[in-house]
Amino acid sequence: MSAPTPSLKARALRHLARREHTRAELERKLGSTLRETPADAAGNGPDGDAAARIRRTLDELAARGLLSDERAAESLMATQARRFGHRRLKDNLLARGVPPDLVRRALQQTRATEYERARDLWQRRFGTAPADAKELARQMRFLAGRGFDADVIRRVLKEQPSGEDEG
Repeated sequence: MSAPTPSLKARALRHLARREHTRAELERKLGSTLRETPADAAGNGPDGDAAARIRRTLDELAARGLLSDERAAESLMATQARRFGHRRLKDNLLARGVPPDLVRRALQQTRATEYERARDLWQRRFGTAPADAKELARQMRFLAGRGFDADVIRRVLKEQPSGEDEG
């Protein structure tokens, strides 16, 4: 005898207990679990009105303040802003299903600190100016891969003292 399948609400709460999720993320996760579980005798399986049941559950959680796209965006920004640039943060927010207007608002604060965050990340990762063109390209690729704009990367690397003057 197997354990009873948890309700949609219980599954959603279990996801929310781990971290903040956007409505789109939870909808996707709950939808995939419904497709994986067989229909039960009450017709609460993957067919029928599964999407409507998910929407009702998420509406209830949002009304109770347990589900918030804004909180999910703030949480992501708090954990990732130090390590990533504007472009990467935007992509991550959009991938999680944060609405575009909320993405714009969340990113407004990071624009002002883009250079400082790139410089701090560069300092933690490298700490010394590139000695040659190959090392310069490697450092630039690293910062670009983290989502920093080219002009910010150039400023960070231009302001570092050259390794040639030491000695």
